[in-house]
Amino acid sequence: MTDGKDGKVGKDGKVRTTGNQWSATILRALLCLSILPVLPVLPDLPAQALAKRIDRRLDAAPFDRQLWGVALADENGRLLYGRNETRLFMPASNTKLVVSAVASALLPPDWRVKTSVYGGPVVGGVLLGNLVLYGRGDPTMDRRCYATDSTVAGVCDTDPFARLRELADSLRSKGVQLIAGDVVGDGSYFEPTLTHPNWEQFDLNWWYAAPVSGLGFDDNSVDFTWQPGPAPGAPAVISMRPDLGDIAFENRTVTVPPGGESDVGDRFFRLPGTLQIWAEGTVALDNPLRTESFALPDPNLYAARALRQVLADAGISVAGTTRSTTDSTLYANLRATEPLAEVSSRPLRDWIFPILNTSQNWFAEMLLKQLGKQFGRGGSWPEGLTVERRFLIDSVRVDSTQISLSDGSGLSSTNLISPVAFTQILRYIRRHPRYSTFAAGLPQAGGTGSLRNRFVDTPLAGRVRGKTGSISRVNTLSGYIELDRGRFLTFSVQANHHAQPSRAILGVIDSVVVEMGRR
Repeated sequence: MTDGKDGKVGKDGKVRTTGNQWSATILRALLCLSILPVLPVLPDLPAQALAKRIDRRLDAAPFDRQLWGVALADENGRLLYGRNETRLFMPASNTKLVVSAVASALLPPDWRVKTSVYGGPVVGGVLLGNLVLYGRGDPTMDRRCYATDSTVAGVCDTDPFARLRELADSLRSKGVQLIAGDVVGDGSYFEPTLTHPNWEQFDLNWWYAAPVSGLGFDDNSVDFTWQPGPAPGAPAVISMRPDLGDIAFENRTVTVPPGGESDVGDRFFRLPGTLQIWAEGTVALDNPLRTESFALPDPNLYAARALRQVLADAGISVAGTTRSTTDSTLYANLRATEPLAEVSSRPLRDWIFPILNTSQNWFAEMLLKQLGKQFGRGGSWPEGLTVERRFLIDSVRVDSTQISLSDGSGLSSTNLISPVAFTQILRYIRRHPRYSTFAAGLPQAGGTGSLRNRFVDTPLAGRVRGKTGSISRVNTLSGYIELDRGRFLTFSVQANHHAQPSRAILGVIDSVVVEMGRR
């Protein structure tokens, strides 16, 4: 998966190749694939209809064995080409278009949430009782850039601890020197269910399936860097960031001679529900430094431990332990008092950018739960999906039989939506006054994001803006083809149930989109 499941795009949006992905065998296979699609552009014969040209590509062996769903519409919604356009397909990360469009329409671009600390009273420099860190679903306590131009001042965060440091500094300014009780991470702003029931068990280890709670810190995952040891037979050199001292890690790896197999990246494991993590496998002596981002099971405890560390850095001692809760009743009375300190998240527009541009799953799920919290009956997956569905039916006028979603990111294989529904959603948000919130994050062919290597040497270079999608046996692309004089087409191409390498399918998808642009 290029969208958060095969390790090619890290949680920071950087391309990574890990484990044994680039073994000699696979490299030879990719070289063989290079002679396959993108299929050559066919001569533009005036008598050759768009449908005939596209059908010829999709009906060519071996690509005629999978299910294709395609829709192309003009600015007025007139269908220019369709193949199974009203059928339901697994959209993979095209699902992120939905949560991004709905949130962009319903929430102001500068909308923010606050993270607060509660406790007290403070007597003689001692905060009596517990210090409660209460999150309201901020996903932006991390290191990340939130715009295509990373040189612009303020668009990049380099320190995930920064806002926690602000909280600690504020406590210090109030004279707090000692927390008499515990530091508690309270994630009860959202539902207690932290991992989606339809996600695969193995995925729960990795950053792209990080747990979703009211508290979030550094994408709720820890980065492991790994490289060969000094000589064959030595263990790999592995380090973690951030290291809060709570992970029990075992290094079971071995360095092998140059040219050997390097599969450590695929062999990080965790005892379910615990912080007992280990790495297995081999790393070749000539293998470069790699990074894996590993999800942690309790995001509320993770954030509380991070706060405890910055409290220590600020000279504030804690007499008690560090713990977490998702019980919304436990500190309800305390949360009704004035917070001791609080900080604000980055604005909504910055949440949308990583969701669309680098396909960040966790941001999408946090945003979906926010929709449920702000416009439904609570911050849960079911409530967020209900808000989405009502908006699509009532405002976008999507046929209710053409949408059946189960998460916000597309990681679940139970998401279903039709290609024509995607074209409706894209046209709707394009006309909306808050389109700029949505558009700022949408990848552009040849630019920053998941389309940076797509359409580069075609007539559509720089003219396709869209969202990619990839899970097992699924590849998708939906977006806009920019025409002259501000005109545009909307399209969705969904390939499901295929047994071909993703690279070959992407070639066909791109060739179909090129044909669409040649109308």
